[in-house]
Amino acid sequence: MTVRKQEPRDYRCHVRSALTLQRLVVGETDLAIHLPPGLWDAALEKELRDRLVEQRSLLLRYLAADPAFAATHQPYLPGSSAPPTAQHMAAVAAVAGVGPMAAVAGMFAALAGEVLAKYSRDVIIENGGDIYLDGEEDRIVAVYAGRSSPFSGRLGVRIKQALLPCGICTSSGTLGSSFSYGVADAAMVVAADPALADAVATASGNLVHCAADVGAACQYAMAVPGVCAALILCGEAMSAAGELELLSLSGI
Repeated sequence: MTVRKQEPRDYRCHVRSALTLQRLVVGETDLAIHLPPGLWDAALEKELRDRLVEQRSLLLRYLAADPAFAATHQPYLPGSSAPPTAQHMAAVAAVAGVGPMAAVAGMFAALAGEVLAKYSRDVIIENGGDIYLDGEEDRIVAVYAGRSSPFSGRLGVRIKQALLPCGICTSSGTLGSSFSYGVADAAMVVAADPALADAVATASGNLVHCAADVGAACQYAMAVPGVCAALILCGEAMSAAGELELLSLSGI
């Protein structure tokens, strides 16, 4: 079992964007939301909060009735009473080869994105390292793999506008509270479906037991239907594939 470093989410302070930042917390869902200035108001906050509370309540009610859904790390077929959110989590997790809860953060980022997309194409939602991203132009996403990583703050990826909206989700075996069987500093996956990206990030991160595994983990991620890019980091080792452009953040 991996011992984790618990680092604060101070990376949120380093976002460079003309968009304004708002924070919304509903239970374990802790969102950093970036929107055009003037868009966020009490009515929009209420609409988004109500949607998240509703979906969270449905999921928690189902988990109480079917605790194996939350406990398993393997693909799992939910019961007929499962709400659509749980069914979707289970479906994408099965494709990735992991348990349904591996998709929960990406799922709730996507649910928030569905609400905000009605009001703007320029939306960034970050939920504990899992991102719903949309916009009218290319986006540059900085890579964070822990304070000791040689890539943090130095490496970025350019996501082409043609891929938007999409999910960019990252799993780690050395940071954060989420369970991982591996020791990847960062396993980043890009997919149109944020829940799928989340599940595949977990699955590919599980495969990294040493720096030599980053290539195989990246190949695994890219073999999953619906994944368009992957980036795996462990120590000084890196493997990347798919529709992303690696950038040095120096001078940006």
